[in-house]
Amino acid sequence: MDRPKGDVRIADRGESLGQTPVNGATAHTDWNTVDWRRAERRVRNLRHRIFRASQRGDHRKVASLQKLMLRSYSNALVSVRRVTQVNAGKNTPGIDKLLVKTPRARGELVEDLRRHQPWRASPVRRVYIPKASGRMRPLGIPTMIDRATQAIVKNALEPFWEARFEGSSYGFRPGRGCHDAIARIYAIACPNKRKRWVLDADVEGAFDNIGHTALLKAIGPFPARELIAQWLKAGYVEMGTLHQTEAGTPQGGVISPLLPNIVFHGMEQALGVRYRTRGELNGPRALVRYADDFVVFCESEADAHAAKSEISAWLAVRGLRLSEAKTRIAHLTQGFDFLGFNIRHYRAEKTSRSGWKLLIKPSRKSLDKIRSRLRDEWRGLKGHNVNQVLQRLNPIIRGWTAYFRIGVSKHAFGRLDAFMFRRCVRYVRHCHPNKSFRWCRQRYWGRLRLTRHANWVFGDKATNAHLLMFAWTPIVRHVPVRGRASPDDPTLRDYWSERQSAEIKMLPPHQRTLAIRQNGTCPTCGTALMNGEELHRHHDVWRSQGGSDDEENLSLLHLVCHQQKHGAKRRETERSA
Repeated sequence: MDRPKGDVRIADRGESLGQTPVNGATAHTDWNTVDWRRAERRVRNLRHRIFRASQRGDHRKVASLQKLMLRSYSNALVSVRRVTQVNAGKNTPGIDKLLVKTPRARGELVEDLRRHQPWRASPVRRVYIPKASGRMRPLGIPTMIDRATQAIVKNALEPFWEARFEGSSYGFRPGRGCHDAIARIYAIACPNKRKRWVLDADVEGAFDNIGHTALLKAIGPFPARELIAQWLKAGYVEMGTLHQTEAGTPQGGVISPLLPNIVFHGMEQALGVRYRTRGELNGPRALVRYADDFVVFCESEADAHAAKSEISAWLAVRGLRLSEAKTRIAHLTQGFDFLGFNIRHYRAEKTSRSGWKLLIKPSRKSLDKIRSRLRDEWRGLKGHNVNQVLQRLNPIIRGWTAYFRIGVSKHAFGRLDAFMFRRCVRYVRHCHPNKSFRWCRQRYWGRLRLTRHANWVFGDKATNAHLLMFAWTPIVRHVPVRGRASPDDPTLRDYWSERQSAEIKMLPPHQRTLAIRQNGTCPTCGTALMNGEELHRHHDVWRSQGGSDDEENLSLLHLVCHQQKHGAKRRETERSA
């Protein structure tokens, strides 16, 4: 019987996710008893060995270790955990409409990954999400088993390239992010530097137009090269019709962000960017790249135009071209937008020796976007009680300020607080049209944040729950990642431990203390707490058994580790009963 078009199946007991093996073997992976500490350690050690061999240029050793990683049982476990429990797309099915939600199904998926030969990639499911420009961005959602296979392949391919990638590349790489790119721009664009002309470039449809031949040539003799070729050529299904893909890499796959970075590798060499022995810039140009968005700093306008011509020719070989609408050449006194920030030189004759100062602020587009989002949220919250308002809006405020806190954002935070106050007043007047504002003020506003001397904090006086204010977030300067440093480099273990400890300061107070006490490590899997997974507080002695909320009875775990901990305790209780 055909399933309804929107139906989603959930793999459960008795349903295998791959083809039934010829020998009829049954799954033997017990997901509830996996030793995650050992699995993570084995995958991490293999990544370190691939990185070291790549650094030495020992390609035969690299290929041998990559084959070992592709066959690794621990790699299969870690990959299935990531795509079925950690990644944001774990609840989004592919064309087979299959989700993996139970421990039994995850164990079967691990076994299917280890015995499923020969492999044949499935087409991706085409969906669309809105872009900042108002247009729609196409995404390709692979099947769950393809996603898990991509995660396995990524663990074998990524450390090889991490040893080779340029230090100016910050997008979709472990240990790097937007804040590192902005901090690097700050170091290059200071008024006392000579590179004051900027080529603000954007590649037109980078993910959709990458040439498959150029990509596979860049990947080289990788053991799973044919698998990657299958994913590139598998096509996509839209409205029940299969479409072929002659170019591009589908956005939405686990390995998709890595592939453009491989294609764009070598951009510094193409632009003639040079460094001294210690890593300082030594030349008229500098590059900062985040995936397909990049900026080139030059010493003159003529050189910026020359850089545009050179990079256009370099991209053409890869099937790409610059977007004329989004690519511009500007002086730093005019400023430019990058990753949501505006970077610009301002006059400062009295406070700066050069007469100028560099300010990196939230861009106008970013401010308009957050106002629009908050306005829509407020409109959708009409008729809801104040606690629902706080639950919906506080995470948005906390996330936005955490991103923009590294810039000159105090003024923007203050303006957004004024905007939120006006929205609060409109919400209250809609809820109580027949009450005076004095009555409304006494009910909804007060000094609800005890650590702040603020009398106009909006919230619920009965519970003291309150709406966060943007201006409460302190400005914290971000320390950029060092040079070409990578978490896959085993010689930099202490360096990355220090950086992860610094990230702990970004956690909420009730989690920060526990993370510091645990040295930033999850006690169940032994990996860093700050690895992108959701964090939960675990009661060592359950509250149902008389456990308290004291810090001595609490530990901070990843969500998946927390679930496993409770599952093991529950099974032990059932057996003893």
